[in-house]
Amino acid sequence: MSEFVAPRAHAEFQYASAEHQRDSALAGMWLFLATEILFFGALFYLWVLLRRWHPLGFHLATADTDLLIGSVNTVIISTAGMVFFWGVQQAKRGQNRPVLLAALASGGLGLVFIGLKLFEWSEDVGKGKWPGQVFQAHGDDIGGQHLFWLLYYAGTALHVVHMTIGVLLVAWIAWRARKGEFKPNFYYPVVAVGLYWSFVDVVWINLYPFIYLLGR
Repeated sequence: MSEFVAPRAHAEFQYASAEHQRDSALAGMWLFLATEILFFGALFYLWVLLRRWHPLGFHLATADTDLLIGSVNTVIISTAGMVFFWGVQQAKRGQNRPVLLAALASGGLGLVFIGLKLFEWSEDVGKGKWPGQVFQAHGDDIGGQHLFWLLYYAGTALHVVHMTIGVLLVAWIAWRARKGEFKPNFYYPVVAVGLYWSFVDVVWINLYPFIYLLGR
């Protein structure tokens, strides 16, 4: 496991060694992601239950979503994930410039994703799909449609928050790569951020069929 840490890498005072700091950072990221999986898992489980109880309402609501924007965003976030994964491989070789370019490209794609999602929200609100007294829907099971849009905004808002954090993290990686900090025996920050970025990708890939495809 020593390949992650430079032989004379500095460790903060609370760690016994640089290796201890590395292992703590990666273990902490895995533990954080485990709690996030439990959190989003509960959301998806609730979505499955409510869809089973209101199949018609969810079917009608799905037809009102913007499949084009959702599909484009899926391509964007998948591409961003692959680009950053390539950056992780370059970090293992100590190639800081490719890491910088990968981080900037991934962060830029993340910003495009967020921009498209904000535009989509404005479209949805314009169609009267904002939960509450102003909610507008046609057809049967209005209550089921209302529940769908509640879950839609909850799920996508949480994802945008996580995506924003991801963009900030890859910007931090870009800043460190620009200073030439990563070496073949020191690259665990890139790995940790890559784990988080991959998690954000996976959450969206699961949200996408729930929002845009099921019952369409």
